[in-house]
Amino acid sequence: MMIIAHISDTHLDGSERALARTRRVMRYLRGCDIDLILVSGDLADHGEISEYEQVKAELVADVPVLMLPGNHDNRSAYRTVLLGTDGDAPINQLHRVGGALFALCDSTIPGRDDGRLAPGTLEWLRGVLAEADVPVLVALHHHPIRLHNPLVDGIGLGNADEFAAIVQQAPGVAAVLCGHAHAAAAGSFAGRPLLAAPGVVSTTRLPWTTTDELTWANTADLTDPPGVMFHVLDDEGSLTTHVRTAPE
Repeated sequence: MMIIAHISDTHLDGSERALARTRRVMRYLRGCDIDLILVSGDLADHGEISEYEQVKAELVADVPVLMLPGNHDNRSAYRTVLLGTDGDAPINQLHRVGGALFALCDSTIPGRDDGRLAPGTLEWLRGVLAEADVPVLVALHHHPIRLHNPLVDGIGLGNADEFAAIVQQAPGVAAVLCGHAHAAAAGSFAGRPLLAAPGVVSTTRLPWTTTDELTWANTADLTDPPGVMFHVLDDEGSLTTHVRTAPE
């Protein structure tokens, strides 16, 4: 059995607020009996070198911390600080932790908020899944299904159908994990569980919970406590998910 802590959207920007919320979550997770931490994008807010230095200092634990980029991230600065490489090609990574593989896909389009898996990324994922001999967790930043929130659905994954065709052909995929929405959500994608982690820096309000007309200026709830998803991957490759808020 493997316990995966899944968080997203720390948006570290040098401010005390973002830093305090990230530290609150990481302090909580360091006290949990888990096997790894997955951070599904938007690590930094402006994609600056100084922000990734903060990411590198704060998103650390005694277990592996796996990270991938989101639309607020900058591939070049991300690579320089977090990977020790250069270039601006998609950041696709494969990690084996215990009895599972984590295929981290870069769904970002530089300069845009919506997402797309590039042809090279899709080909890379197809190869990973074809060779996998253990359960695979596929992670990306952008959600590939409708979450029924018009604001965030307008900036989801643009080529979800191409992505779905690959996942459907791979029986070893245990789940698809994402972030971006700043709200915990669960659904189904290509016949697999789809889990979107809550946002650390803020929570998006849902249209049916308010009489306000939601816009990008007022959708973020800055007071809701940051949340964490815990995915339990059992020895048969099945996934169960729990959601908790990080205590102060």
